[in-house]
Amino acid sequence: MTMRKIKLFIGGEWVEGASGKSEQVINPANEEVNAELCHAGPVDLDRALASAARGLEEWSAKSAWERGTIMRRGADLIRSRARDLAHQLTVEQGKPIAEAMGEIDRAADFLEWGAEEGRRIAARTIPNRDGSQFMTVERLPIGVVAALTPWNFPVVLAAKKLGAALGAGCSVVLKPSEETPGAVCQMIEAMVEAGLPGDVVNVVFGVPDDISRHLIAHPTITKVTFTGSVPVGKLLAARAGEVMKPVTMELGGHSPVIVCGDVNIDDTVAHAVNHKFHNSGQVCIAPTRYIVQRDIYEPFLEKFAARASEITVGDGLDPQTQMGPLANDRRVAAIQRMVSGAVDAGARLVTGGSRIGNQGYFFAPTVLGDVPLDSEIMTTEPFGPVALMVPYEAQADALEIANGVDYGLAGYVYTDDVTARQTIASGIKTGVVGVANGVSHFPEIPLGGWGDSGYGVEGGIEALDPYLKNKLVVSPRAKA
Repeated sequence: MTMRKIKLFIGGEWVEGASGKSEQVINPANEEVNAELCHAGPVDLDRALASAARGLEEWSAKSAWERGTIMRRGADLIRSRARDLAHQLTVEQGKPIAEAMGEIDRAADFLEWGAEEGRRIAARTIPNRDGSQFMTVERLPIGVVAALTPWNFPVVLAAKKLGAALGAGCSVVLKPSEETPGAVCQMIEAMVEAGLPGDVVNVVFGVPDDISRHLIAHPTITKVTFTGSVPVGKLLAARAGEVMKPVTMELGGHSPVIVCGDVNIDDTVAHAVNHKFHNSGQVCIAPTRYIVQRDIYEPFLEKFAARASEITVGDGLDPQTQMGPLANDRRVAAIQRMVSGAVDAGARLVTGGSRIGNQGYFFAPTVLGDVPLDSEIMTTEPFGPVALMVPYEAQADALEIANGVDYGLAGYVYTDDVTARQTIASGIKTGVVGVANGVSHFPEIPLGGWGDSGYGVEGGIEALDPYLKNKLVVSPRAKA
């Protein structure tokens, strides 16, 4: 049986890399090989960049209305193929099929949002002081964008960047994760079928460090956008800074959850557990550090752990599955090491704490109590199905713990007291705060981090701003 190949998309064609190099794409639920993924080398990257330069000329020359029509048609095609796309996503990333369907739907929404916001780009005229000149501020596409996206939400995170960049009139060289390539490629196929010119989006895979170095340094690239870990984000931002290229960085988080003593414990636990273990906790805005008022700490900890232990873990294609595997074996090893280190440092293992079975990258939903604040797992994002809990006495103590890390992406608070909601939400130093609620990123809202969690936003009416540049044109006013 011939192994399916996932190819590069360069110049409007699906092609193999010039070097012939490739890697295997693994199903994290059973560790079977799904496909062979072609790698791009320098020759392929230069071809993709030349294609994207042509694509920029063609795409930016179209009216915003025409671009929007193509993008909306693409979004509709993606929705019509949601089941096939979701299946491909699940066998590559592992998430339950219902979560995969939700991701595909949101991806289409982001493309549609970019299409509509692109139609609202407008120049403005400013009268000069004596009325003798017209001063017009034009908003133009920034150019060819290098977009680097991760494996946890491979389709929607690529769509966020594509929706904004294409809506602004830019072309894109997209490098999705090598671990989850298939569904992204299917999304691109739908966009091209909808009328997107073949040079406008080029898709490459390969050795991530080699590709990012080549793209960022190349003069064709005028903008870099990245979603991923803090260390990699800092590295890429530094490289872009050396060549004066603007970046958007949506990086990791280590979200605090402040639980006040006045909440209904059962209701709060039911909501909090569902939120925590979505996508196996592999979410940058996932709640992670639970800071619970001491009076309710023990019952909250016990009930949270009991409910977490009831989660059905299994293959994401099984409709009964509530939580799938981790995305790769590296996450299993990293989480096991961090959990073991926390227990050795004095944390209390209440439930979970280890891999499930010998096949597939399954890790039990895990709850740790009394976690030392200086332990690695409390200061470094675990990015997995692990909930960390500590008690607090006064509100000031809770905020000090919440703000005691360098991350600043998301935070959460549960309380029935309106005043406490306002003061705690104001005191948590993050780009987004969920009050008695979870947070999901939909296209109509801006999401961005503070501190080490990045800079710039994606979504909202601000979505296209990072992909536009201003030009001031000053001309004399015609004399009557």
